[in-house]
Order: sequence, then structure tokens, then C-alpha cells
Amino acid sequence: MDIKVTKTASPKSKAPEQELGFGRYFTDHLFAMDFGPEKGWHDARIQPYAPFQIDPAAGVFHYGQAMFEGSKAFRGVDGALRLFRPLAHAERMVVNAPRLCMPTPTAEQMVEACRALVRVDADWVPKSEGTALYLRPTLIATEGFLGVRPASTYRYFIIASPVGSYYGGNSLKPVRIWVETVEVRAPRGGLGAAKAGANYAASLHAAVKAKKAGYDQVLWLDSQTHELVEEVGTMNLFVVMNGALVTPPLSDSILAGVTRDSVITLAKEQGLEVQQRALSVKELRAAHAKGQLQEVFGTGTAAVISPVGELSFAGEPMQINGGKPGPVGLKLYETITGIQRGVVKDSHGWLMDV
Repeated sequence: MDIKVTKTASPKSKAPEQELGFGRYFTDHLFAMDFGPEKGWHDARIQPYAPFQIDPAAGVFHYGQAMFEGSKAFRGVDGALRLFRPLAHAERMVVNAPRLCMPTPTAEQMVEACRALVRVDADWVPKSEGTALYLRPTLIATEGFLGVRPASTYRYFIIASPVGSYYGGNSLKPVRIWVETVEVRAPRGGLGAAKAGANYAASLHAAVKAKKAGYDQVLWLDSQTHELVEEVGTMNLFVVMNGALVTPPLSDSILAGVTRDSVITLAKEQGLEVQQRALSVKELRAAHAKGQLQEVFGTGTAAVISPVGELSFAGEPMQINGGKPGPVGLKLYETITGIQRGVVKDSHGWLMDV
């Protein structure tokens, strides 16, 4: 792509790395490009970070045509800047956007845009262990109209945020999870396999209720029987039972997580038996009662590995591994973050130089 670069005349001050948190600060620039029926994708540009001017009748506001991705850039121990599995994230958007009747740039163009933005905002990539530059590629409908149909014009843009731990403090601090038995994140036949904004809007109500009750997030069950576990918060779910690593199989109500795929690959290499199969709350409770439920954790780009220290079903708490991170999740976390920082060999070609 021919990317026009316009640098900011007013660079922002940077927060101390120990105060970053997640998604609180944004870099000096963003990438954007637009789509129209005649020109296709055009006007690729990097410009100063600022609000967009969009028609109040734009399809993103009224009909929810919006989806996004999330990936990270890292500063390795050698000082080099690298992206972690950017093509996998881009390809996921290409695969899922048609479900929302949205066009996308090619996966290669999206990766090129991410690399270009990181190069321009290279000074924003933090150095400390546990930090990264989080990239948020986003696709929205921009045509102004009223009437339920796909829009004809779109904008693809990327913003970047220097981040620390997703939950704050120690990124491997176990979280308390409420098992939701009424509301659902995504039904079968819906948008659950896509990172559509609608999925996250649907999750907010139950998540707020859980937090008011003292829990960090929600364990989502299937929409038909409310018996099968699907995702935990905004992450894919894994459990360790009897030495095997078990995760629900992918479906149209479960996101095909890039970190999920990384965990499965590495777990097999580490000699673990990996099972991708249906997993019920009844089975979890029975395993816990027998002392066979060894670990529960979520996986995702933002948190990487998030150990679960407690599951609460119908107000009955089940403590997992004494409320502490387990050895399987901890080893996987250290391996993935080690690859990202360049201290563990990248034998899969997951890193891409910026």
C-alpha cells in the first residue's frame, strides 16, 4: 500500500510504565483507510490521533456493523520491535467480516498497516516485562442512511495503546468467576465466532451484575441448555482435569482465539493431552468434588493467561487449586510471554519484525 504519513505537531507525554494499566492511554497516531463501491479500499493514511467526523446516520450507530481485532507489538530483550501472530489476527477478521456483510482489506494489507503504525509510534512501545503496545484494528460502517441493509461505505482503522496487565497488578492474580445461568453471550447461529461489537454489548449486563456481587467476570454457558461451558468473560476457557487440558470445541458461538490456538500448540509440545470437547458445569462440579479439577484459566490476547481461583455456581463457590495459579497455566504463560519478549525460541514463526 501507499500509506500517506502525517506526523502530529503536538506529541503527548507518556505515562510511567508501572502505571499503564490496560487501554487507558493512546499513542500519537492512528491508521485509517476507507472503502467505497467505486474506489474499493483507498486513502491509506497515518494521521494524528483525533476524533473522526462521521455521519450521525452511519450504519455503525444504528445497525451495529462493527467488529475489531486485538493484537500486540513487543519490544524484545534485544530492543527489536516485533508483532505476535499478526497474520492470524488479520485472517480472522477476513474470515468473519462476511457474517456482518462487511468488506475488509486483505490480511496482508492489515498486517502492513499494523507494522507501519508501530514504526511511526515506535517510542510508545514500552520496555518493561509484562508490557506491550496493544493494537486495536477496527472496521465500521460509515454510510449515512436509515433502513436495515448493509452499508455501502466503511472505514478500517487502527489505534494503539501502551499496556500493562489487563486486570491490573500481577497479571497472574487468580480471578473470581460467576457462572451465569440465565443470560447468554452469543446464541448458536449468531455472531459469537466474530469479534463483533454486538457480542460485547450483549455481555455487559451480566458482567456488571457479577462485579456488583464481588466477582471479576462471568462464565458463559450455551444458549440452548445452559449446561455446557463456552467462554469465560472475553476469553476462551481451559480446564485441567486428571492431567488433561480440556477446552470447549470451536463453534459459531465461540471465538477462535489466537492465544487459544497458541496454548493448544504449546501444550501438546509440552506433553499434555489436549481434549477439545463439550464440557458441562455438571462435569466440572463432579470433578471438583472428587479433587480432580486441578486448574481453570482463560486465554486471550489482552491477558494471555488468566487463572481462575474460584467458580461460583448458584451461589456455591468452588475454589480452584487453593485459589492460586496452577503449574500448567503458569508454564504456558511463561512460554508465550517468553516468545513474545524474545527469551524463548520462536520455533513456529509467530513473531514478525516491525
